[in-house]
Amino acid sequence: MPFPIIDSAESMVAAIRQLGIVPFFGSPIAGFSLHEMTAAGHHIFEMDATLEQTPWDWKISVLEEGDIAYGKFLCGKAAFATRQWYKELRRWRLAQPKYTPDPAGEKILELAAAQGSVSSGDVRRLLSVNKSKADSFLTRLQMGCRLVTGDIQRVYRGPELEYKGWQRASFCTPESLFDTSEIAKLLNLDWQAASLETGHTPQQARQLLADHIRTLAPAATNRQIARLIG
Repeated sequence: MPFPIIDSAESMVAAIRQLGIVPFFGSPIAGFSLHEMTAAGHHIFEMDATLEQTPWDWKISVLEEGDIAYGKFLCGKAAFATRQWYKELRRWRLAQPKYTPDPAGEKILELAAAQGSVSSGDVRRLLSVNKSKADSFLTRLQMGCRLVTGDIQRVYRGPELEYKGWQRASFCTPESLFDTSEIAKLLNLDWQAASLETGHTPQQARQLLADHIRTLAPAATNRQIARLIG
């Protein structure tokens, strides 16, 4: 299928919903990233593009949709996924021992549960580490589908309070982002569709993901797909 062209926040949301799961900037599969699908004049490093006209800023609008996951869960880099495909990825990742949280990760998850969310600064204070180390802990938890980006705020600095692309993110559990099962029960809706349960085994979830990505990018090799799924 031809990849969509992105030239606005609205088209970026539509592209993510169409694709289901997609890397933001980098991908082992040529052409399969939102960056590569973005129209000329809307790239963050182009001289004629303002920040408000680029996916870097539009991702805030995507997150505000409330049913799209954003985080470093594909190859340790930023990516987006709809509820449907994030659930399958999560089903696979939770079953993989390599993504099991270590003691530091468990402490971060406990803090996220207590506060509702955590920031890089919270992790630095909690574990007495620098920003780079804190970010690496957060990335590992995102790869394990234990955390996703819960909120992004623009940061305005200087005497004129200028926005130059600085953003402040917080991270929450996928359950707090997605899981509306109790509401679904009250409204007599499909609980499984509203929750994070898939009804699939980890292997079934992985196969569904692989088949879906192959449909989106028929030229992708098994190795490239395996790198994305993890």
